[in-house]
Amino acid sequence: MTPAPLGWLGIVRLGLVQTSLGAIVVLTTSTLNRVMVVEIALPAIIPGILIAVHYGMQIFRPRLGFGSDVGGRRTPWIVGGMAVLALGGALAAVATALMMQQPAFGVALAVVAFLMIGLGVGAAGTTLLVLLAQRTDERRRPAAATVVWVMMIAGFIVTSAVAGHLLDPFSPTRLVLVASGVSVLAFIVSLVAVWNVEGHPQRRPIAVPAPPQPSFSAAFTEVWREPQSRRFAIFIFVSMIAFSAQDLILEPFAGIVFAYTPGESTKLSGVQNAGVLVGMVMVALAGTAFRGKPLGSLKAWTVAGCCASAVALAGIGMAGLVGPAWPLRASVFALGVTNGAYAVAAIGSMMKMVGEGAKSREGVRMGLWGAAQALAFGLGGLLGTLASDIARLLLGNPALAYSTVFFAEALLFLVAAALAAKLQSTGTRQRAFTQPASQG
Repeated sequence: MTPAPLGWLGIVRLGLVQTSLGAIVVLTTSTLNRVMVVEIALPAIIPGILIAVHYGMQIFRPRLGFGSDVGGRRTPWIVGGMAVLALGGALAAVATALMMQQPAFGVALAVVAFLMIGLGVGAAGTTLLVLLAQRTDERRRPAAATVVWVMMIAGFIVTSAVAGHLLDPFSPTRLVLVASGVSVLAFIVSLVAVWNVEGHPQRRPIAVPAPPQPSFSAAFTEVWREPQSRRFAIFIFVSMIAFSAQDLILEPFAGIVFAYTPGESTKLSGVQNAGVLVGMVMVALAGTAFRGKPLGSLKAWTVAGCCASAVALAGIGMAGLVGPAWPLRASVFALGVTNGAYAVAAIGSMMKMVGEGAKSREGVRMGLWGAAQALAFGLGGLLGTLASDIARLLLGNPALAYSTVFFAEALLFLVAAALAAKLQSTGTRQRAFTQPASQG
C-alpha cells in the first residue's frame, strides 16, 4: 500500500526537526565560539579548528544515509542523530566551561563534542531530507523546502535571542545550564515531531527471505557512477563554495571600506538574511503556482539564482571600487534574495532527484550531496578569508583586494550556473515506502 503524501502539518512537523537541529548548531558554532575567544581569551584558531572538525565529519553522510537505506526506515536515524547531536551540544558547553580551569583537557573534550555534533547533524540531517522528499508530493516540494529552511533559520534566530538573554550575567555554570537546556528541549521537540510521521514498516511474510544487501562501497560506487548524481554533487560543491566564501569577509569589508561600526555591520547581516527569506519565499510561490510551466521549473530557478547571485556579488565588488557612494545595503539585500532563490531551488532539485537512479539508494545519494555541501561550506569560508589576505598582500589596497575576491566568487557562480544547466531529470518516479503512514 502506497503511503499518502504528507499534508502541510506533516511538513511543518518535519520542519521542527530542522529547527531543533539549527538551535543546537548555532549555539555551539556561534555562542561557544565567542565565549572561547572573548571570555576565555583563547586564540581564534581553536574554535576555528573545532568548527572544521564539525564540518569534516560530514564526509560520513553517505555512509549514514546507506544505513537508513538498508534498514528501510528513516525515523530511527533521525532520532538517533538528534540524540548524538544533543549530547554533543551539552558536552561542548561543559568542555568550554572546563577550558577556564583546565585548557588542555577542555579543548580535548571539545574535540570529542564537536565530532559528536558533526556525526549527529550528518545522521539526522541526511535522513530527514530523504524522508521529506519521499513523503512530499512533487508539486509541494519547492514550498516544503522553503518551509523547512525558514524554520531552521527561525531556530537560529530564536535560540540566539533567548540564549543571549539567559546567559547574562555570564558564568560557566549558566553557560552549561543554558546549552544543556537547549539541547534537551531540541531533542524532545524532534522526538514529538517525527512520532508516527513515517508510519510502520510492512511485515515481510516469514516464508519470504530478505534480499541480500550490498556493501556500502558497492552502493556508493553505484551512485557515483550515475552521471546525474555525480554532476549534481559537483554542482553543489562549486556553488556552495561561491555561496559561503563571502560569509567571513562581508562584515570586515563593510568595516574597512565603508567604515561601518560593529553594530552597523551586524545589521548588514540582518539585511542579507531578510533578503534570503524573500528569495526563498519567491521560489516557493512560483514553484507551487506555476508548476509544469517554465516559471515554476526548479532547474530554471537554480540556473537563474546562480546567475543573479553572480550579478549581485559583482555589484558588491563594484562597491569596493566606487566606495561609500555605492548603495551597499541594497547590494547586500540583492545578494540575499538571489542566494535564497538559488538555495531553495537547489534544495528542491535535490529532493526531486534523490529518488532518481538506482532503487534503495536515496540515503547514499542524499548523503553524497550533503557531504559535498558541508565540505564546500567549510572550505568556502577558509578560501574567502585566505584569498582576501593574499589579495591585500599582493595589491596593497584593502578595497581592491576585497573586490577581487567578490568578483572571483561571481565567476564561480557562473560556473555553477553552467553546471546546473546541464543537469537533466531522468523522469524516474520516486520509490515510495510500502507501508501506510499518517498524514502528520
